Amino acid sequence: MELAYYSDYAVRLVNSEDPARGKDTLTSVEAVRDLFGGYGTGARRATDADVTRFRSVRTRLRSVFEAADDGDETLAVDLLNSLLLEFPVSPQISGHDFRDDDGRPLWHMHLADHPSNATAGYAAIAAMGLAFHLTEYGVDRLGLCEAAPCRNAYLDTSTNRSRRYCSDRCATRANVAAYRARKRLEADRSGKTGRTADSAQRAAASGER
Repeated sequence: MELAYYSDYAVRLVNSEDPARGKDTLTSVEAVRDLFGGYGTGARRATDADVTRFRSVRTRLRSVFEAADDGDETLAVDLLNSLLLEFPVSPQISGHDFRDDDGRPLWHMHLADHPSNATAGYAAIAAMGLAFHLTEYGVDRLGLCEAAPCRNAYLDTSTNRSRRYCSDRCATRANVAAYRARKRLEADRSGKTGRTADSAQRAAASGER
């Protein structure tokens, strides 16, 4: 499994909360397990205590995205480094479930689950995945959705660094809102132009008299 895969762990955790709308899906141990995909040793280790711990890690990961979105690269890196120090990874070479045409393992890097608790394991994987994405593609590839009020996190993998929204749904909503705003502006300008023309005609008529 490629290390880039693990960056999605950070996005999933950050987006379990929608601060602008006051929504939070991270309210139970089942929600914690769902973040793991509902299976694996990490999910099985999850307890009610992990709900609070996961929320704390989520706040810190969101701060990384916020710093990146604000263009503060140094702060984003410092915040992420603090997570990496607190939640170290255990890299391993793995060949499970992947075979070439000759039946030999396709060796790849795998981040092993941390043995202490579910939060430590998830945080280590999420932080390492995000660090890999940041160093490989740049801090500006970590973003927060621009479709207000949504502030979901996303990872920009576009070829021209053009991504601005977390989903097609938000992109469509933002485009529709921008279109309507332009139409209102055009209508307002047209109305002002019409009123100016009327005033000029009345002024001309008064002068003729």
